[in-house]
Amino acid sequence: MRVLETATLQHHRSMNPCPLYDEFTGTLFLFFITVLGRTPEAYQIVTGQNVTRLCCVTSADQGLSWSTATDLTEQVIGATIKDWATFALGPGHGIQLRSGRLLVPAYSYHIDCKECFGQLCKTTPHSFAFYSDDHGRGWRFGEFIPNLQTGECQLVSVDEEDGSNVLYCNARSPLGFRVQALSTDDGAVFHGGQLVQRLVEPPHGCHGSVIGFPAPFVYVPTAARDPGMPLRGSVCRGLGHPPTQQAGGAEPPSGNRREPDEPHEDRPSPGWHDDAHNVTSVQGDPAATPSPTPFFQAPTWILYSHPTSSMSRVNMGVHLSTFPRDAESWTEPWVIYEGPSAYSDLAYMELPYRDAPVAGGTAIAFACLYENGMRSPYEQISFSMFTLHDVLQNIPLTAAAPPRGRRGKRRRRRRKSCLVS
Repeated sequence: MRVLETATLQHHRSMNPCPLYDEFTGTLFLFFITVLGRTPEAYQIVTGQNVTRLCCVTSADQGLSWSTATDLTEQVIGATIKDWATFALGPGHGIQLRSGRLLVPAYSYHIDCKECFGQLCKTTPHSFAFYSDDHGRGWRFGEFIPNLQTGECQLVSVDEEDGSNVLYCNARSPLGFRVQALSTDDGAVFHGGQLVQRLVEPPHGCHGSVIGFPAPFVYVPTAARDPGMPLRGSVCRGLGHPPTQQAGGAEPPSGNRREPDEPHEDRPSPGWHDDAHNVTSVQGDPAATPSPTPFFQAPTWILYSHPTSSMSRVNMGVHLSTFPRDAESWTEPWVIYEGPSAYSDLAYMELPYRDAPVAGGTAIAFACLYENGMRSPYEQISFSMFTLHDVLQNIPLTAAAPPRGRRGKRRRRRRKSCLVS
């Protein structure tokens, strides 16, 4: 573990880190907020006296060295900050879209009524996103999720089976359940939020993480495929991808690195956290006459991590959604840690897999960093890795709950975690 000593402002404390990687330029951003002195968030909410700043450090060498902190508050938020009692980021990862747009999830306590008999009357938390279309040179912020109270959040770019794309936001809420909201213009405006009653919140809520990834498919040789058969297949037995697919987050092979501002139309550039946009080719029969390789866009599935109890921050679990637009699509959880647990962050990767259905294929895998302990959720930070195969073996694919005996057995088969030192 390394301390980023440049990620600070004088007389402020740094909070809510949110890393973001620009696949086009190779720049690694670390956004965070700084808060003056020891001023708590609650004091800012009650008084409306905002002492929070939006800051960022960057790295051009994959995190080996970092720039000094830049205070972006005036440049990005400007006079609007007078309407925010306070604000924060993520925490956790941001994402990059196929267009190159960078997105940082955020939330603000908006001052709905400034004074009532000399006292601040009302503030309401709303999730939104900061975004950049010029590789981080300039930033804007989008509109709030309008209807429900939402706070700490994360984003996923979701490709759907019909070829459309939406930006998905999953947010903390004090309403007893998570809230999800969709944007059809890449985060500038979010439609009304929905309560996700399959994803419970403990009292006052808790941060959770979401990560998108392309659904796994069966790959049928072109010569063997019926002409009327759609390209979309069923879930692979080995849950792998063919070797032509770029692994999300991996460094491009030497000589194939894309130059800044020159995206290839025929080879999308999924960023570190934009694996939902991977495009996978269907391989032809090697013995058949060569023909143009058909392409299709895999729909996005989402994995979500969060404490699974509605009573307290306990039992870290993961849920799966194969159709994120539908708030009822979430599965029952697989508990990966039994005991006190709180904040988490997920990452998606593809690992070499010798038993993949396609020679040289890769296995879909995940990493989860989360707070946990024996008596308190905040005793240590642990790191767990598991595959999509593990997830599918331990939670049902359908939203309906499995028989009690079966679910209990699966929960006992939780993955081990190791302490990050």
